Parts: sequence; structure tokens; C-alpha cells
Amino acid sequence: MSDTVPWRPKAGEIPVSPGVYRFRDPKGRVLYVGKAKSLRARLSNYFQPLRSLHERTRRMVTTAASVEWTVVGSEFEALQLEYSWIKEFAPPFNVQFRDDKSYPYLAITLGDEVPRVLITRNRKLRGAKYFGPYTKVWAIRETLDLMLKVFPVRSCSDTTYRRAELTGRPCLLGDIGKCAAPCVDRIPKQAHHDLAEDLASFMAGGDQRFRGDLTRRMREAAAAQNYEAAAKYRDALGAMEAALAKTAVVLGEDVDVDVFGIADDELAASVQQFIVRGGRIRGTRTWTVDKEIDVTRGELVETVLLGAYEEDAYPPREVLVPELPDDAEELETWLTQRRAEGREAEGRRGAGRTRLRVAERGEKAALAETAARNAAQALMLYKTRRTADFTARSQALNDLQDALGLDEAPLRIECYDVSHLAGTNIVASMVVFEDGLPRKDQYRRFNVASSTDDTDSMYQVLRRRLAHLADEESAPAVQGERFAYRPNLLVVDGGQPQVAAAARALEDAGVTGLAVVGLAKRLEEIWQPDSDFPVILPRNSDALFLLQRLRDEAHRFAITHQRSRRKRDIASQLAEIPGLGEARVRVLLRHFGSVAKLRTASLDDIAEVTGFGPVLAAAVVERLAVSSKAAMAESDGTEEGAPDDVAAVIGSSADPVELTPVGGAQRADG
Repeated sequence: MSDTVPWRPKAGEIPVSPGVYRFRDPKGRVLYVGKAKSLRARLSNYFQPLRSLHERTRRMVTTAASVEWTVVGSEFEALQLEYSWIKEFAPPFNVQFRDDKSYPYLAITLGDEVPRVLITRNRKLRGAKYFGPYTKVWAIRETLDLMLKVFPVRSCSDTTYRRAELTGRPCLLGDIGKCAAPCVDRIPKQAHHDLAEDLASFMAGGDQRFRGDLTRRMREAAAAQNYEAAAKYRDALGAMEAALAKTAVVLGEDVDVDVFGIADDELAASVQQFIVRGGRIRGTRTWTVDKEIDVTRGELVETVLLGAYEEDAYPPREVLVPELPDDAEELETWLTQRRAEGREAEGRRGAGRTRLRVAERGEKAALAETAARNAAQALMLYKTRRTADFTARSQALNDLQDALGLDEAPLRIECYDVSHLAGTNIVASMVVFEDGLPRKDQYRRFNVASSTDDTDSMYQVLRRRLAHLADEESAPAVQGERFAYRPNLLVVDGGQPQVAAAARALEDAGVTGLAVVGLAKRLEEIWQPDSDFPVILPRNSDALFLLQRLRDEAHRFAITHQRSRRKRDIASQLAEIPGLGEARVRVLLRHFGSVAKLRTASLDDIAEVTGFGPVLAAAVVERLAVSSKAAMAESDGTEEGAPDDVAAVIGSSADPVELTPVGGAQRADG
């Protein structure tokens, strides 16, 4: 492999000015569009030695045949040009939006002589003011039904309205009081237009003014003994309160803000947007984007905002994001322009500047955390649905067969992962997917007594598993015992070293014709034995999603078992202290709530626990210090000090099933 691509431009040819660049393939198709404060500095990153590039970046560079650039006057101009080119060329290596939905909006056609309120997915109605988007059509319909009792704006179609004008008879909505019936002159057209303006103002967050006005009118009518009018205002006030109850009050009533939560992995990202107007969540929106080349969180935020406020969507005064991009000031300028365009379209002035912020404390930070949790849930659901879909599963298995050169589709896949704490409590997991779906009744857990490293652990586990496979090949299977079923594909968590260990286990066990691959997490590469280069699947490949889920499930299963062993270890260690029986161990763990907190507790903290004095507390601290180093760092990459389930330590029914030996391996009963 050469150090870099042969068509690389000379460094002196690339200007140091801000600008936008485009990579093209041999047919002239635009592959990637990017912007830079300094074109020379940015483009030089793409022409490093190929072996040092991120795999997806390397694939883009080697697919391209040329690069061209356009110099602009400022970073803001570069942002605008990049945005317009991405929309024009739809480059395959840029972040791709997978939002195949059109969300419903509440629209009020204020540009019409007789405005109409309607629920629509069309954002191009001329002179209309939009509210939303909303994720559920039925929710906005219920709200609109209540609001028409307070603001009886026309909601009928133009055909129905013209028919009523010609016949002099209003439609049913006019008869039941949910339309002011301007079609038969029950209300002047200008008064009806003012009513529509009031509804728009209420939806924009001016609910306090209208509630106060209705309350005042109700009291005045009651004082004048006009009880029929008072009852009408009372019912309208109740309808308004019911409509407001459908949106949660989260911030001050003068707060307009959009809150973005983002959850991403190597290949995809889910975005959750909370639309807050007048301190209330008026709408939410969720969508997914595909990531081709490696991008930072700040770059992803920029792409998300450019996509969120395209066309007829306009930002509020404040936008909260999980991380500020490097060119936050230029992005703020673009958002401010979009906000001004939106207010101009509504006939309003004085937009002010849109601020881009990261919420660090208070109610806004809590709302941002909620958005992030929703985004994480959406990402998990997106990946699960892709794997669970029958068509996607079939495509995934066929793609794996083609990519790995298998004789048949891998209908049964087993995936293995090793977990330990700084070389102690070594465990491994085996998860099984059949036809692309998990078979949890066939999962297995392994304990490894001693090992030199992860590859040795993987070798030991696979030898024990393959011993059962060999037994099955030479003798009939025990009825109901599926541990001996022969898989079509073995997947190990790791790169070339782990794959080599797995291949050695197959060879030593005398098993042939069984494919084995490793999935390296950092670059999502698929390694095969005796191969110098990995298999790279497309970013949106169903096959890659299937392998990712296999790997993640194996990791989760191993970590669960490993942590349960750690909890049992700490309980048994404490029980060895003279004077500290099972009851006091239970009290101690319940007091601190987790093993992690107990490990960091001081002597005085432990001495404060009921039944513990300075001498017993000192013995506990001394015992914990012996194993604290191993418990503070998980070499498999899990978070340090993660809270532990104390119920598992004190004998809850949530305890994992004890492992019982089956030949050379260990499995969970049942």
C-alpha cells in the first residue's frame, strides 16, 4: 500500500484561506463536502499515510479521484456554501439524514382573507403560521378540538366554505359552536381574522393573557347576572385549561428554546428535539442520521442544526446543544439569519440574535438531559428494529455470506466476549443468534480460573466450547441439549490477536469448515484469520448492525456475570473478618448502597454504621484495601465505580443463576 493517494495535490497549491472543498470520484460525482478555516491545514489531514487514517476516511479518500476547493471570504460564508452544496449534491460520505417521516403541524392561514386552522404535513402553505412539529396526529387533534371552543376559527375546507356561502347555511361546526361561521356573516371577516390572530398568539405562548381575559369576562357577566354568558366563558376557560394540561410546563413563561439531545455510535446518531415555547413543550421531533466518516460531536451538532432549520423551520432565541462546534459564532450568525427570515415571513420584526448554548445547571440542564435520554432510547430502538425486521435480517445474513465468502448464510451465529477486573474474576460469555434473532435460552457463561491475557482467555473458552462440538459430532445429542449445536459462524470481540487465538482453538480442537471472524470496536472492522486487511461493510449495512448487536449483547452478558462475581467476592471477604457475620455484612452494604461507595468510604464513615465501632471499621477498611486496586479499574473498558446492585449481594431473588459444570464448560441452568 502506498503512503497516500497518487492524485494528492501539492501542499503549496492549496491556499491557507477559509473555503469549501469537494472530493469527487472518477466519474465526477461529489463524494464529500467539507469546510475549513484553513484549506491547507484541513486537506493535509486527508493526505496522511493511509494506514494512519480512520478506516472510513481512508475508504473515502481511496474512492475519490480528485479534490477541488473554493475560497471564500469568511468562515460564515464557508458554512453557508457547505450547507448549500450538501443540499445540492447529497454526497454519500457526508452525514445522511434517515428521517423518512413528515411530521404534522398545526397551521393557521393568516394570509387568507378568512383564515383557516388545519393539521397538515405540508410546510409550504403561503402566508400560514405553523406550530409544531408534533409526533402524534391524534394529540394535536384533541388539542385543536378543545381550542375551537375558545377560538372558533374556521377549520372547514375551501369547498365547504364556498358551499356554505352560496347556500347561506353553515356546516355542522357552525351549528355546534366550534366555528364563528363567517361564511354566513355571523361574524365580520375582520373580526374572524382577529380571532385567528388570537389563536396564533395563544399557541405561541400567550396563554396567561387569554386566561386572565376569560376569567375577567366570566366575573363581569356573573356580576351583571348574565349567567348564560358567564357559563359560556366558564366552559371556554375549562377548555383552555384542558388544552394547556396537554403540554408540560418546564421553564419560565417567557422562555422560547429548542433543546437538542444526541446519542451516537460509530455509524449512526439519533436526535431528539424539544420545542419549548412560552415555557411549555409544544412539540417534539426525533430523527436518525447516518455517519460515514469519523466526525466529532461538535461537527455532528453543526450538521444536525443545519438539517433541523432548513426550508421553513426557524430557530427561537435560544438553542441548547450537547456540545458547541468549533465555529459556534458563525453557526449563531446563520441561525440568526434563519430566525429573521421566519419572523419576516410572519410579518414581525426585531428578531434579535439566536444564542447557541450548552446548559450546565438548572431546569434547562435537566431538560437537556431528558432529551439526551430520549435520543439514546431512540438510537437503541432504531438499531433493534433494523435487526428484528424480517427483510432486514434476511438481507443481513445474505450480506454476511457474500462479504465473508461463506458457502451458506450464517443462520446460527455464536459471539464470545471476555471480561475481567485487572486480570481477576475472569469470565466470558457466549450469545447465540439464530435467523438474526437472539436465542437467550442458549446463552452460556464461562469462568476462567487463570489466564495470561485476553487472547489466552478466548482460546481457553473456545476450546471448552469446541470440546462439546466434537462430542456432538461423534455421538448423538442429549435430548434438549443445544450447547452442542454446530454454528455457521463464530464471532469474537476483538481484532487480529483475538481472531488468531480463535483460529488456533479451532485447529487444536480439530474442527474444520467453521468460519470465525472478529469485530474490532474502534473502527468496526471485521477481521478474518490470516488476512492482512479487514472487511469493511457499508455504514448502513444491515449485516454490520447485526454484528454490532451480537457484540454488544455478548459484552452485556459477560459484564453482568463478572459484576455478580465481584459482589459475591466482596461479601465473602467481609464475612472472613472476625466479628463480622452475614447480618452485619448485609447492614453495611445496605447502608452504602453499592460496593463502589463502600470501597471509597473512610474509617469514620464505616464507624457510623449501626453495629460498627472503630476497631471493626478499621478491619473492614484494611480488608477492602487489599482488593481495592482490582475493583477500581475494569480493563474491559467499563466505567469505573459503576453502581452495583446491592440486592445481588444480600441474597435477593434477582441473583443470577449459579453456574454448573457441563463437561469442560459452564452454563446457566435452564
